[in-house]
Amino acid sequence: MRGVNKVMLIGNLGKDPEMQFLEGNIAVAKFSLATTETFKDRTGKQVSQTDWHTIVLWRGLAELAQKYLHKGSLVYIEGRLKTRSWEDKEGNKKFATEVVGDNLIMLDKKSEGAHGMESGFDSPDIQPPTDENGNEKLPF
Repeated sequence: MRGVNKVMLIGNLGKDPEMQFLEGNIAVAKFSLATTETFKDRTGKQVSQTDWHTIVLWRGLAELAQKYLHKGSLVYIEGRLKTRSWEDKEGNKKFATEVVGDNLIMLDKKSEGAHGMESGFDSPDIQPPTDENGNEKLPF
């Protein structure tokens, strides 16, 4: 039986994307993403719970993220989980689980000073889904 490794997140960037270029000029961007779930506890009090995710984007998505995303940006990320391991200086084995993004949709609304960007979509490869009237809709 085949496995499924699929992640879909909507959240806000916790910091500006950090960009690196690997051998062969391959772009890699990394940033933290906060997702917040709000619910009522047994007493009826509203509680918010925030989880932090490490997002890694490659090549064109990395360059797009560096150009248009900043701390606080609202994004939809679709991708897969990837766990890496390494040994630190003391020889202890360390692990990190990251979301490797395959799809990125910028969800921020157009603001003053957005330099002509319509809802943050300036790339023909990454466009928001629309309904029959041309209105943006979420991909789920």
